[in-house]
Amino acid sequence: MLRATHPLWMCGMRPFFLLAMLSALALIALWSVVLGAGIAPPRVAGGAVVWHVHEMVFGFACAAVAGFALTAVPEFTGSAGVTRAQLRALVLLWVLGRLGFWSSGAIGMAGLWLSAAAHMGLLLGLAALLARPLWGPAGRAHLALWWTLPALAATVAGFHADALRGLPGLRWLHAALGLLMLLIVVAMSRISMRIVNRAIEATTPGAPPYFARPPRRHLAALCIGLYTLAEFMQPGSRLTGWLALAASASMLHLMGDWHVGRALLRRWPLMLYAVYTCMALGYGLLGWFLLGGEPGAGAGRHLLTMGAMSLAVFAVIAIAGRAHCGLPPDTGPWVPLGSALLLAATGLRAGAAWLGGASWLAGAGACWCLAFALLLWRVGPPLMRERPDGRQGC
Repeated sequence: MLRATHPLWMCGMRPFFLLAMLSALALIALWSVVLGAGIAPPRVAGGAVVWHVHEMVFGFACAAVAGFALTAVPEFTGSAGVTRAQLRALVLLWVLGRLGFWSSGAIGMAGLWLSAAAHMGLLLGLAALLARPLWGPAGRAHLALWWTLPALAATVAGFHADALRGLPGLRWLHAALGLLMLLIVVAMSRISMRIVNRAIEATTPGAPPYFARPPRRHLAALCIGLYTLAEFMQPGSRLTGWLALAASASMLHLMGDWHVGRALLRRWPLMLYAVYTCMALGYGLLGWFLLGGEPGAGAGRHLLTMGAMSLAVFAVIAIAGRAHCGLPPDTGPWVPLGSALLLAATGLRAGAAWLGGASWLAGAGACWCLAFALLLWRVGPPLMRERPDGRQGC
């Protein structure tokens, strides 16, 4: 597997999707043990909660983003993918980022400097490798994907600047989460056109096609961006609450494009629709709690992370992980089962934010881990093998 000629290094998505699935299992399993059994978490700068959020955003989510970007951009623009040597260097930076941050409690600033350099190297390296195809004529329509990478690198720099001064840096992690929500909105507009229209052709041939309308998408992106900025500048303010409600309303407005009849009930469109639903509910709950002065904003936050973010990653890996390995779509029951488990995990974790209780947290962790174990079981092996059609690359 470490050999440069191994099939794992054939395509950008292969190692990063594998890392995303493995980290999803390991991180939530460990966090569940920390919460349920009182086991001490890794000693890192900022403490246990910062470790959990940091690893879910800059570990799990960034691995998925890297795999998606390295595969989608060549497909969207018709450009060549990264070389095996470049891919191996990017994976090494991701691993060094984990080693640096996880050791920051033991070795202090040296670990944080390593973590900062590795994470920024990964994100800026991706931006540099993807700049030519995305800034060229064929990629201009997808430039929003590129801008997310330096923006995430800026949140990495801000977080580590705070951590080096002894501050928790959660504001930067929440800003990174907002950028990931923006990326989901942008990326889903590209993915959904193909997925939903295929479902329309299968269920109601001749029906009008589905279009991801830019005005609705731009409005949603604007509202999410304004909320993210307000949360960073004025956390807990009423303005932030109103902007959270605006983000929720704009997502509900965007979902109106998806009401295409029976085609929406097919597995892939319904899964992507659920991503937007979790996002709308998450921002709605954040706004409700900020304006009502109620506790439990964690429920809204986990609808964004365990709901929208994890379900989007699950869907992308389930679809692209097989298609770009030369395999047909998997029609087995594990896809809807995995989606249902992630939604159950989201509901249980949101409930725990209101009601507390170890059983809610344990149930959420178990459902999450089982969902990604199913994904790893079905998609993991093809990522390690040659394509059955004999082709190379993605």
